[in-house]
Amino acid sequence: MKTRAYQQVDVFTDTAFLGNPLAVVLDGTGLSDAQMQIFAAWTQLSETTFVLPPTTEGAAGSADYRVRIFTPGAELPFAGHPTLGTAHAWLNAGNTPRQAGVLVQECGVGLVTLKQQHERWAFAAPPLNRSDLSAEELAPVLAALGLDASEVIASQHLNNGPHWLGMLLHDVETVLALTPDHAALKKLGTKVGVAAKRQAPEGGLIRRANREARAFAPSTRMTNDPTELEVRAFAAPVGVAEDPVTGSLNASLAQWLMADGHMPDRYSARQGTVLGRAGQVFLSKDAQSQVWVGGDVVGCIQGAVTL
Repeated sequence: MKTRAYQQVDVFTDTAFLGNPLAVVLDGTGLSDAQMQIFAAWTQLSETTFVLPPTTEGAAGSADYRVRIFTPGAELPFAGHPTLGTAHAWLNAGNTPRQAGVLVQECGVGLVTLKQQHERWAFAAPPLNRSDLSAEELAPVLAALGLDASEVIASQHLNNGPHWLGMLLHDVETVLALTPDHAALKKLGTKVGVAAKRQAPEGGLIRRANREARAFAPSTRMTNDPTELEVRAFAAPVGVAEDPVTGSLNASLAQWLMADGHMPDRYSARQGTVLGRAGQVFLSKDAQSQVWVGGDVVGCIQGAVTL
């Protein structure tokens, strides 16, 4: 047991307590897998990260640091809000990247590049493997979400390290009205990301009566919301019923939705509405077709932890 530098930050928000919190242990050397998992379960945050020196291979690839990412229930090879949040904490602790304006993070999927985009940082979305879902695969997930197949515009298997089942629905109101059966999703072993364009097509009115019968807190609604996409992430298989703001999911959604013409090459997404959060994720695709995922980070707690 030793005292280790510790920070807690709020990611994908410029206002503390409205994004997705992250615990960062800035020195994870000497900790076992079990110790890391126990501490991540204790924090009860959607993710906790442990910073380590790069491996030999990582150092050869110019990695500034290595990070291991844990949910309360499992280790992840990659996740977006821990990537941005750990970078913020690492820089805030006085560290300097090898190259000004660029950070290279080593994690389970390999090397992830971050770059400074004016006032915020963005990470390069890892390569995406995606494929169509069969009706048989989709049916039990729709049942767990309380959806009909007619309410889904498109769906995909999305894998950029974490695997997500992605769905694009007809309208934002349907996304916000979902009350999933998390036990069923956990049994299926399926993490689900659901999204809808804020400018909904006129035809997406199937569930109007049902939606109007449900109420969610007025504080979760935004007038004249500047974002173009509403997102929710259900991750019961890794111990998180609903994640407030999810970088890996937004990355894979952007790669899919941009490629298939559902979204433009630059947009912003809102997530966390039903949880009373106001997370905002900035997505863009450059001339080389690389998708970048950016967001603000706010420091909340700084101190030490004995581990």
